[in-house]
Amino acid sequence: MKEFTLDDRLANDSVSVAITGLCDVRLMKDSRWPWLLLVPRRPDKSEIFELTPLDRILLTFESDKVASALKTVTGATKINVGALGNIVRQLHVHVIARFEGDANWPGPIWGYGKAEPYSDEDMNSLIAKLRETLSQ
Repeated sequence: MKEFTLDDRLANDSVSVAITGLCDVRLMKDSRWPWLLLVPRRPDKSEIFELTPLDRILLTFESDKVASALKTVTGATKINVGALGNIVRQLHVHVIARFEGDANWPGPIWGYGKAEPYSDEDMNSLIAKLRETLSQ
């Protein structure tokens, strides 16, 4: 059986927050939006329907838990959830906190401007809050 390997672009653009039953939950390195990825740790998957029925249920459960935690931690106006994969084919689900007045509100985040990195302090603080909330 082939081992799971994280796509290089996802590895370079994000940092791991937590490992769940199915996914590697990762924070995108773009401070304009609190933006998480759920990457199912299954090799050679690019579509949700390619997962087993049990893995699809786990992905739904985990994406709901991550979305709720992100809303709790950030107080976001809206949580956007989507699986695109047009650029990075490896299956991953975006969970993005949006706020009225944020960069490009109410438009989409993709292709808008240039990523603004977190300070180490801000990134570590957000990750700690997310880990604490996810563990509840």
